[in-house]
Amino acid sequence: MGKYLDPPVKPFSTDAKNIMSPLSTNDNIKVETINNRLAAIHARIAAAEREYGRQPGSVTLLAVGKSQSADAIGTVYAAGQRDFGESYLQEALSKQTALSKFAITWHFIGTLQSNKTRQVAQHFAWVHSVDRLKIAVRLNEQRPEDMPPINICLQVNIGAERQKAGIAPADLHSLAAQLRPLSRLRLRGLMALPPASNDVGAQRGYFRQLKLAFEQLRNDGHQLDTLSMGMSTDLEAAIAEGSTLVRIGTALFGERPYKH
Repeated sequence: MGKYLDPPVKPFSTDAKNIMSPLSTNDNIKVETINNRLAAIHARIAAAEREYGRQPGSVTLLAVGKSQSADAIGTVYAAGQRDFGESYLQEALSKQTALSKFAITWHFIGTLQSNKTRQVAQHFAWVHSVDRLKIAVRLNEQRPEDMPPINICLQVNIGAERQKAGIAPADLHSLAAQLRPLSRLRLRGLMALPPASNDVGAQRGYFRQLKLAFEQLRNDGHQLDTLSMGMSTDLEAAIAEGSTLVRIGTALFGERPYKH
């Protein structure tokens, strides 16, 4: 992931041993279940790294906690996870308040509207869903001076799906060039949500397109190090094609307990 993002913390790491889980024994997400799921996800990532010739530890796990409780997030934190992704701003801010004593790196991964940029700029280390200049400019202007530049990924609509946000691949070079003067942003890479498919070949094809766009931007001189691609059902295909960060929700927390 590069020098700006700490490597993933494996379950039961030394610094997590003495953190008591906030969940009670009556909670519907049991501590043992979370520990087992987290270990299984790390095992999947490690196996894919080996199979596809990736460096061990080169893929970061981002735990996606949308619609999960602060207690559930705290339990995953206690198991060693440090990077968490959220899609709903108000829900995320509430969790951040509840979990303020924990050293969590917060990533905003949802669709970002212009009226939400100030709070995102003030409360998140990463934004994975920048897809137009207006949003980037607002994040840059609203990032507090006492905070480091906010890390961003450009969201690419790799499948040209009307219902999904994201910039067209053909427009990436122009947008990336316009971000160069924005000193309060750090362009780190690309993110995509490809069309759903159970076919591994199709999955890999979309991820390969994103990796190609990533390499083309690097050839243009952009210092990119992050490919945010892959989720619970396709993380192996994503890692095969160069993902450096997989966004995992269902495989870790189970099905979301409610719809937002």
